[in-house]
Amino acid sequence: MSHIVTVQDAVTAFADWMEPTDAELNAIEQEMPAILADVDLIDAQIITLDRTPTELDTQRIRRARRRLLAARRDLANRTAGASQPGGAA
Repeated sequence: MSHIVTVQDAVTAFADWMEPTDAELNAIEQEMPAILADVDLIDAQIITLDRTPTELDTQRIRRARRRLLAARRDLANRTAGASQPGGAA
């Protein structure tokens, strides 16, 4: 039996300069509520893929969609508030 060997570097081998910066990690942390709300919405939608949605499924999707919109709104307001000088409109 012959072994197959790759000639490229391993995919998981990272150089030091490829690590995320502190600013990137902070941005991800600020976006995390929106990311988690998006995952909840996708989970609720996946549940209904192979069957007819029940009233409970419809409510679950609607609730997840509202949480996602609220998280995106909060993120947009936080981002807009940080970029406006003076703090007032």
